[in-house]
Amino acid sequence: MSGERPCRGEFELIADLFAPLSRNAPGALGLIDDAALLDISPGCQLVATTDTLIAGVHFRHDDLPDLVARKALRVNLSDLAAKGARPIGFLQALSLNPSIDDAYLQRYAAGLAADVDRFGAALLGGDTTSGPGPLSITITAFGEVENGKALLRSTARRGDVVCVTGTIGDAALGLACLDAALNLPAPLAEDLSSRYRLPEPRLTTGRALLNLASACLDISDGLVGDLGHLCKASGLAATIERDSIPLSPAARAAIAQDSRWWESIFGGGDDYELVFATAPGRVSELKKLSADLNVALTPIGVLSGPEAGTGVTVRSGGHPIDIARPGYRHR
Repeated sequence: MSGERPCRGEFELIADLFAPLSRNAPGALGLIDDAALLDISPGCQLVATTDTLIAGVHFRHDDLPDLVARKALRVNLSDLAAKGARPIGFLQALSLNPSIDDAYLQRYAAGLAADVDRFGAALLGGDTTSGPGPLSITITAFGEVENGKALLRSTARRGDVVCVTGTIGDAALGLACLDAALNLPAPLAEDLSSRYRLPEPRLTTGRALLNLASACLDISDGLVGDLGHLCKASGLAATIERDSIPLSPAARAAIAQDSRWWESIFGGGDDYELVFATAPGRVSELKKLSADLNVALTPIGVLSGPEAGTGVTVRSGGHPIDIARPGYRHR
């Protein structure tokens, strides 16, 4: 019928668009089987993680399909980075609706292919379904790390220094720009919105932290909330200094416009930077590592005993700050 958009069938879609993404993984069997066969390196542990992204919740309906694909993969790779793992591959489950046509999926697959090549994580298999709901993408990523070396949330120590990678709060502020809640000059708004649409998993940094960090996780739901998860797992409390939190020029412009944007920096989420703990005697090593990696590594606070609980206190000028929203909660 004239005007109908072409749509491949399930198996044609797999063969034409997604099977090529398995080319560097013989164990994927060309995506013609219902399972993949993985050989794990001797002396290594398998690391597995999964995340679901839903249109209208985790990405905007008008986001470009190649960026949607890359974000879906990268948020999973960020979990591997937080463990200090090397990516091996991933599974993908798509739930499509009638508005997702071949043109969308071709661009989606092209974006996924770019990151398959960049990060060395081949598509190993998955599932494709259809229904009336919004586009839903579930990716399960696999990595490997040397036995006993994986970075955990539960192994921080009293007196450790809390540090973060990169800059904090950009993604949440970027979403605010896209929603027209925050008005900044176009170049600054674009810098922020690009952080929301396309996070940068700190895989190389995670590997470099294996012998430096005592505990680590990625910032997906907000700095204060996620650091709180580390504190709870380790049975410790954290105090962080607001003025030590590293900010981009665009984030500083938002704060200069209205100090209430600090709330988005504390708890907005979607940064996918790493927050980690390290012994105070090793903080001096961060400067050289930061230069080697070309990634900012910034001390922002300290871990203490749980006498007052296992929460996170934010201070400015020596005084505690009330945090209205420490992090995103799904329910």
